[in-house]
Amino acid sequence: MRFVVITGGVISGIGKGTITSSLAYILRQRNYKVDIVKIDPYINYDAGTMNPYQHGEVFVLSDGTEADLDLGNYERFLSRDLKSGNNLTTGKVYRWVIEKERKGDFLGSTVQIIPHVTDEIKRRIRMIGSEDKSDIVLVEVGGVVGDIESMPFLEALRQMKLEEDGKIFFIHVTYVPTLRSVGEPKTKPTQHSVKELRSIGIQPDAIIARSEIELDRELKEKIALFTQVDEKAVISIPDVGDIFTMPLLLNDTVLPNYILDRIGLKSNESTMEFWRGVVENIKNPSQWITIGVVGKYVQIKDSYISNEHAFMHVTGKTGIGVKLKWINSEKEDRIVDSLKGLDGILIPWGYGPRGTEGKIKAIQYARENKIPLLGICFGFQLTVVEFARNVLGLSGANSSELNPDTKYPVIDLLPEQLGVSEKGGTMRLGDKKIKVKKGSLAYALYGKEEIEERHRHRWEVNPKFIDDIERNGMHFSATDESGTRMEILELDNHPFFVGSQFHCEFRSRPEKPSILHEALVLAASRYNKNRRNNFIEQEKIAK
Repeated sequence: MRFVVITGGVISGIGKGTITSSLAYILRQRNYKVDIVKIDPYINYDAGTMNPYQHGEVFVLSDGTEADLDLGNYERFLSRDLKSGNNLTTGKVYRWVIEKERKGDFLGSTVQIIPHVTDEIKRRIRMIGSEDKSDIVLVEVGGVVGDIESMPFLEALRQMKLEEDGKIFFIHVTYVPTLRSVGEPKTKPTQHSVKELRSIGIQPDAIIARSEIELDRELKEKIALFTQVDEKAVISIPDVGDIFTMPLLLNDTVLPNYILDRIGLKSNESTMEFWRGVVENIKNPSQWITIGVVGKYVQIKDSYISNEHAFMHVTGKTGIGVKLKWINSEKEDRIVDSLKGLDGILIPWGYGPRGTEGKIKAIQYARENKIPLLGICFGFQLTVVEFARNVLGLSGANSSELNPDTKYPVIDLLPEQLGVSEKGGTMRLGDKKIKVKKGSLAYALYGKEEIEERHRHRWEVNPKFIDDIERNGMHFSATDESGTRMEILELDNHPFFVGSQFHCEFRSRPEKPSILHEALVLAASRYNKNRRNNFIEQEKIAK
């Protein structure tokens, strides 16, 4: 088993996650079994309680773990499910160490950062690779070298460098800014960042220099000289238009072969043919459509990053380009005007009452004007609320999450969920089996009666209202195994009006896009063509 460690320097947000995911894909294409560990140095146990404005989307793994959004990138690029152990946080490590101390596992020793915490970190990293019998484990260290929170993790990795001699490779990702005043890239921040890393005892084996422009040979020679890194291992990666280009850029450098040679593995060259096809479709789509994303976190696009990627996966497969129009659901009075001219609408997840009425207005507009719509999780629930209010005539119908005193709680906790004191006790998390009804649109799309999708929600469709809803044209075409929880809804006499209680975006992959996102894009494409044809006909009549 070999290890490739990716650290970051100068500033955060320079693409360590994308680089790690891209290397994972490249190495997988070279017939190696690859696993990834993401180190998040924050004290939180996991990302489950984090504010989307601060941290972006919370990604849910198959076992129900709520994790950093980088885990989503890993899954998408690796085309495999990860689990709790793939995400290490300071909170997790300290909890494990304290639990051992309480059980007496340290035999009365004074518990310290070194060796107890660092030993636990090393054990967990190795355990992931051993459990999956991996050839290579990639380890991404979150944050920037110099952050006090990451010190125990970097110390553990320094020790691994000694213990895994010849089997561990360190990559340092830095930022090389171009100053407007002088118009040239500056390497000094990179030099200082590597100096900081070396002061910890870690000498990088390669440097990936992120910058606005391609660095010339002279600059790379300078970086190599001051950081004691082989010149050919200084890789310049300028800004790219989309993350899907990154694997091709990295694969065309010497880095993959250099890594494999240094850790004693064969290069196993790959043409990356499939990925090149995906990128070609993304860069040169055969058609463009516009889909509005109606949510309250639209100022921070990372809040819906899995949905954004799911649409790109569909483009990679179909060649239909998707322009996303981000619509703030809190601006309720402007919602209808914002929806005009769209080919499709997505109502994504969310919590709490803020921005809810704007989403409901968007759902009503899509239903009445027969615009293709997909509602996911909270979006699924709000389609039920909108239908109950405006079709069933249940004035004030709502979710009991939003209004505990509503007369018509069409979305509510099920009886078995009541009385549970901790909210986490009623949260449905991770992959769950779903039964799909034959003869439904859902069955036509999935092609089977049993599927598995990922969940992150608490409230459910209230069984008391289901019969009345279905008599009036909205049908629940999939349920959980017990038949009590509604999973997919469809609307009669509408080109595409679908809701899923599960997060279909979490299982979307470039090699297998989300079925419901693909269905929305295809429906939006048909809607776009029909609208265009109608416009042409009207033009002819006018002439």
